Amino acid sequence: MSAVTLDQVTKRYKDKNAVDNLSFSVETGTITALLGANGAGKTTSISMMLGLSRPTSGRVRLLGKDPTQPKNREQIGAMLQEVGLPKDMSVKQIINQFRNFYAKPLSTHHLLAIANLEKEAKKSTVKLSGGQKRRLHFALAMVGDPMVLFLDEPTTSMDISSRRNFWNHLKQFAKEKERTIILTTHHLEEADNITDRIIMIDQGKKVADGKPSDLKAIAGERYVSFTLRSDISDEQFLNLPYVDGLERSGRHIKIRTKKPDAVLKSMFEKRFEVEDYEVSSGGLEDAFMALTQYSDKEIDL
Repeated sequence: MSAVTLDQVTKRYKDKNAVDNLSFSVETGTITALLGANGAGKTTSISMMLGLSRPTSGRVRLLGKDPTQPKNREQIGAMLQEVGLPKDMSVKQIINQFRNFYAKPLSTHHLLAIANLEKEAKKSTVKLSGGQKRRLHFALAMVGDPMVLFLDEPTTSMDISSRRNFWNHLKQFAKEKERTIILTTHHLEEADNITDRIIMIDQGKKVADGKPSDLKAIAGERYVSFTLRSDISDEQFLNLPYVDGLERSGRHIKIRTKKPDAVLKSMFEKRFEVEDYEVSSGGLEDAFMALTQYSDKEIDL
């Protein structure tokens, strides 16, 4: 059974479609990222999946049921942006209060551990750093041991170590418990490393859908990197065939191209003195920039 299904969903605000005829299903036990620029429709889509708003047209199903029904929300967790916290309570007190809302909540000890907040258990929320507040939001989203977990820009304000621990726990949670995670993030390397699937949205429409590796392959960009052994100008490299762009850092050059073999051949024919050269694929950022320009097309892989 699909954990979440959107069937020709449109959400209209005044004279603009925030979400425009969006359709996809997310399978149980997978980690899926919704990627798009600010205003692309990601947060609006998650709001409808959570049952916080209704579509103007189309249908949303959460675990096969209407997500706006309160009983169905007991099986989901949500970590949203800009959610306030009580100022006169400690971390442990807030977690205990949220546990009262569920019939079978996870233990307070476990929730503090997965959010790495054991040392802050007695600390007031006003004394928490931005990253610690996000980790508390995560603990609260996990209180009910949800079947489907929604994360909207979850690692904002977290340091590198906290982000790594956060994602390690989520991968284990999804794999071992067959739970579903749907997230948005501006950290494209996170989406690349953690997700099974990426759905790219542009102007409320789905423009690409597939595995991270497949989406990166569609963008077609590759890189030729090397170190100069003699002085060669940027213009000389840019005049080579199939060179789409160039980055220079001291004597290190990185060329963007769709035909790296042809670029290397031209360099050797012109006897450019280079060393330590390598060819690498473009990243998810390249795919994102390329694919979100195709708002009149849809690519499924």
